[in-house]
Amino acid sequence: MMKLQILVDADACPVKEEVYKVALRHAVRVTVVANMALRVPVHPLISRVVVSGGFDAADDWIAEQSGAHSVVITGDILLAERCLKTGATVIAHTGKPFTPASIGSAIATRAIMADLRAGADGITGGPAPFAKADRSRFLSALDEALVRLARMNGAA
Repeated sequence: MMKLQILVDADACPVKEEVYKVALRHAVRVTVVANMALRVPVHPLISRVVVSGGFDAADDWIAEQSGAHSVVITGDILLAERCLKTGATVIAHTGKPFTPASIGSAIATRAIMADLRAGADGITGGPAPFAKADRSRFLSALDEALVRLARMNGAA
């Protein structure tokens, strides 16, 4: 039986503190992955991995470590797709889950937006600013995912 774990794509992740809080309440290991040293709380359940500066090195590490016993926190749609293929539960920092049913349309939307930005003559847009409702939705989604996985893991 594999122990549950949370893998955090930490570059530009606005909910690391929330991850720590929920993970410690559920006694679940957290690994924060980035291409630079980030400060993490000193706790036996929390660790960090600093990968080389290579393109997608953090994504590669996370995808290799993910599986059915993992919750992956990322805003990266392509990393989400890779982790879903390993059986991981994937949640964006806004609390929106990536699922096998939704990932195809998310990838298509990403490609359309990239095309629009490329032809926009310098006009660019990005995601909406991170809001209090996003933080609340994230906390709820992470808690629900850990409860569900713990039940499944206990029943296995």
